[in-house]
Amino acid sequence: MKFQISREPLSIFSFSSLTDIVLLLVIFFLLTSQFVIQTGVKVKLPGSKTNEQAVPSRLIVTLTAGGGVYVGNEEVGLDELPAKISILRGAGADDNLIIRADRIVAVELVIKVIDAARASGIDKFTIETEKEKL
Repeated sequence: MKFQISREPLSIFSFSSLTDIVLLLVIFFLLTSQFVIQTGVKVKLPGSKTNEQAVPSRLIVTLTAGGGVYVGNEEVGLDELPAKISILRGAGADDNLIIRADRIVAVELVIKVIDAARASGIDKFTIETEKEKL
């Protein structure tokens, strides 16, 4: 069995393998980019038909169905909340507080969080919601 060895360059380059790799990378980044903002506390967000993408922020307060208040992944009390927000606000230049409240959280608790944030000098708030499925 004798193989032919040719020193001529290939006249046809196959893009199929390159296209597969690029497509897999695009799918990977599209799927993982949606989870960048999520914190470790699981809540069922209220639905909204006109949901917009929130601007990433370091100031995220999560309110759970059991009445827990979390700043990032750390649970804090309502009396400690203004000090904790002030510390996080001093570390970055964010003036927008994102509130992630569970669907069944009382409005009173959300108002208390807003009051605590105002006490620490924040006057912009975003209440995070999920896009409703039709």
